[in-house]
Amino acid sequence: MTAPATWLDQARDAHRRGDVEAETAALDSAIRADRGNIPALLAMAELKRRLADERAAGSFYRLALATAAQARSVPAALHAGLQRAEAFIATSERAFADHLLAQLGAAGIDRCTAPPRVAEALRMLAGEQPLYLQQPGMFYFPGLAQRPFFERSSFAWAEAIEAATDMIRAELQALIEQAADRFTPYVSANADRPPPNNPLLDKPDWGAAWLWKDGAVADGMDRLCPATLGALELAPQPVIPNRAPIALFSRLTPGTHIQPHHGMLNTRLICHLPLIVPDGCGLRVGAETRSWREGELLIFDDSFEHEAWNRGTSDRTILLFEIWRPDIDADEREQLTRIFSAIDTYGEQ
Repeated sequence: MTAPATWLDQARDAHRRGDVEAETAALDSAIRADRGNIPALLAMAELKRRLADERAAGSFYRLALATAAQARSVPAALHAGLQRAEAFIATSERAFADHLLAQLGAAGIDRCTAPPRVAEALRMLAGEQPLYLQQPGMFYFPGLAQRPFFERSSFAWAEAIEAATDMIRAELQALIEQAADRFTPYVSANADRPPPNNPLLDKPDWGAAWLWKDGAVADGMDRLCPATLGALELAPQPVIPNRAPIALFSRLTPGTHIQPHHGMLNTRLICHLPLIVPDGCGLRVGAETRSWREGELLIFDDSFEHEAWNRGTSDRTILLFEIWRPDIDADEREQLTRIFSAIDTYGEQ
């Protein structure tokens, strides 16, 4: 078999002669012999560009870039070609998006007026929005709807919890005035584990006053926040020994940003009941950003990438708790409870 380098030499000779067919055959042979041959991929992409076949050029450029990204090192001589590939891909994607949206606009399909799912699909197709999917850090349960946000109107118990907002806020304010030491850093180090790589580690910027923690009511909270605990009983919270329920008052000080991250499970939804919300606060889950409104639940799947921020001038505080996903039935919940319990008992003495 002829060595790949020989095929590249033949391609260069054919290019100098203007023999496109021979150049194509030589480069094709080089790539078939070694699909990771970056010089051959770049040369084929350039050939396709000269032939005005931009879709083909893009495919070879993409493979060259992907191969280079996985390589331990890339010779300096290839850097210029790879930079040219990146520029071509960026230009092509913009041109494709413009073409696509113009064609659809002529057909009466507009992203602003299209149904939400169609509009989101168009944004992803046009390269304007990444694809966000559930990516829990510990446990993935298959077959669940890929929905970042769930509407509060879908939950029969939500209205009753929202109706208790004033009582819950009053207990929060009393806690702040009389037992401010209840708020501790949400992200904290465990002496038995490596510290998490989180800029908020051991900082009060993201504070937590726990109501339920590790499946038990936090010490004294039944006396300090009885109305809040009573309202939480209305929600379908998981009950898992030493794990759930969990519930807390979550406080972000001005200027605090919780960096993008994923939750540990996709079997639950996170509920926020906003209690004190200044202007400039927001929550992004997947591609969608929402603002908190005092007294209106926000319910989302935290196994999607999400982040939150307080760009206001005062603290933002919510009641945070978790519920079972509604698309997990009673039998599955029982089995999942056993699974999580078994996980937690691993390593016990």
